[in-house]
Amino acid sequence: MIGFVLRKIIGTQNERELRRLKPLVEKVNSFESWARGLTDAQLREQTDKFRERLDNGDTLEDILPEAYAVVRETAKRKLNMRHFDVQIMGGIVLHQGKIAEMATGEGKTLVATLPAYLNALTGKGVHIVTVNDYLAKRDREWMGPIYESLGLSVGVIVHGQSVSEKKAAYQADITYGTNNEFGFDYLRDNMVISPEDLVQREHHYAIVDEVDSILIDEARTPLIISGPADESVDKYYVADRVARSLKVRVVVESRNTQDGHTILRTSDGREEKILREELDKEYDAVIEEKNNSARLTSRGEKRCEEILKIESLWEQMPDAFSEPWAHYITQALRARYLFKRDVDYVIKDGQVIIVDEFTGRLMPGRRWSDG
Repeated sequence: MIGFVLRKIIGTQNERELRRLKPLVEKVNSFESWARGLTDAQLREQTDKFRERLDNGDTLEDILPEAYAVVRETAKRKLNMRHFDVQIMGGIVLHQGKIAEMATGEGKTLVATLPAYLNALTGKGVHIVTVNDYLAKRDREWMGPIYESLGLSVGVIVHGQSVSEKKAAYQADITYGTNNEFGFDYLRDNMVISPEDLVQREHHYAIVDEVDSILIDEARTPLIISGPADESVDKYYVADRVARSLKVRVVVESRNTQDGHTILRTSDGREEKILREELDKEYDAVIEEKNNSARLTSRGEKRCEEILKIESLWEQMPDAFSEPWAHYITQALRARYLFKRDVDYVIKDGQVIIVDEFTGRLMPGRRWSDG
């Protein structure tokens, strides 16, 4: 009750934050008529003047109202799009390093031009992170005229570029790209021998679009650089033939109980209780969709050992680069029962190309871990 009353009197934290931003928005608006009276050349000259002020000790916060007014006027002339007050607020929040939540259609792409321009004035570079190559290229082409009209350079990072192309894009004042490309370029830079081979420069300021997707959802998938292993692929074909011959039980998930039973939850929501000994006797393997895992039962291990004519599935291979047979067979089971063609991957030009589970887009060059 007390909390309800206080919220009515002083407002929620979000409402209080908006009230704090209002005077700064009004200050930006006060420069609108000034910016409107400038020619295109004079608007371009403001970039040099802002940089000179920064060199003389002014901060980005000192020049923010005028800089935002300049970007707003330039957007009106180049794109016929004017930043509304709520978009000015969003631009201030992003400059402050906070998260701005905006609904679809409220102009997030246009909002990003404000803090991107302001922070690019330092000459240290700005990264604008999108969720896929299409949006990176689209936003660069769409918003590029604003920056270029004001004397800033704009680049875009996409998959398949050469080292020289990436270097040029990273040297631009503002660089668009996907989180994966920025991440992999960072990892590759940490592997180079000579500083001349680095493509990125020091990190200064970044704006992340769809921040919840990139920092929460996609963060579950680590970025790993790997190369082709020096091992024969014959083991994978053999493992696949073995996996085909096994009797498999596919469930959503399973859990063991203390009384020696295993509870299996099926795709229709039913739960089946079975003795673990019976499960091991009846099936060769259990596939769990929720955990994306495959497990051989004791019966399955014996059957595999008989087919392969070996003493133990867990025996280390003579080849130092190879895993025990158990690894290849469980991976073959996962590939057969958990990964669906044209859903999780596609076949293109004789190659397997992974489909991004979050965006549905193809990811050439990406590979699953563990073979």
